[in-house]
Amino acid sequence: MAKQKNYGMVIDTRVCVACSACVYACKSENAVPEGFCRDWVVQETEGAYPRLRMENRSERCQHCANAPCVTYCPTGASHYSDGTVQVNSSRCTGCKACLAACPYDARYVHPDGYVDKCSLCKHRLDEGLDTACASVCPTASLNLVDYNDPEGKAEKMMAGKEVYRQKEHAGTNPSLYWISASNKPGA
Repeated sequence: MAKQKNYGMVIDTRVCVACSACVYACKSENAVPEGFCRDWVVQETEGAYPRLRMENRSERCQHCANAPCVTYCPTGASHYSDGTVQVNSSRCTGCKACLAACPYDARYVHPDGYVDKCSLCKHRLDEGLDTACASVCPTASLNLVDYNDPEGKAEKMMAGKEVYRQKEHAGTNPSLYWISASNKPGA
């Protein structure tokens, strides 16, 4: 019997050029309304001139294994599926409990009244396709992985590299990992 999928992403900040192709692909694929986004690009600069370090990061919902948005959703609209966190828009009342609970600010209220966020393109995963963002990334910075893959793609990608997850202190067990460009683990 095959193991259940456990999807996440490994994002290589060493090659991200902050082009935002991921943001536009997501908007198009998921019909994200104007003025909103499910993913975004952050540029972080550290140091003092002339010794500066810059890291470009594509960010989105962390698809946490211990997601407070799922815990605090009173209707069950936020739920787990194949290692991802999903939102059933028809069950969402727009109460915003999940927005308050998410330490990553990864959700927004859709103009139609429900809360929306990155779904890791679950509809595409169910068809055996890559996420929209990863499929257009010109530098292959974005990598969809299945942590239950017996070939260990994720582990091979991260082996011997400086890798971090965001806000691990929150206890959410996020499923997104970043390969560091700055050799300094993230906050």
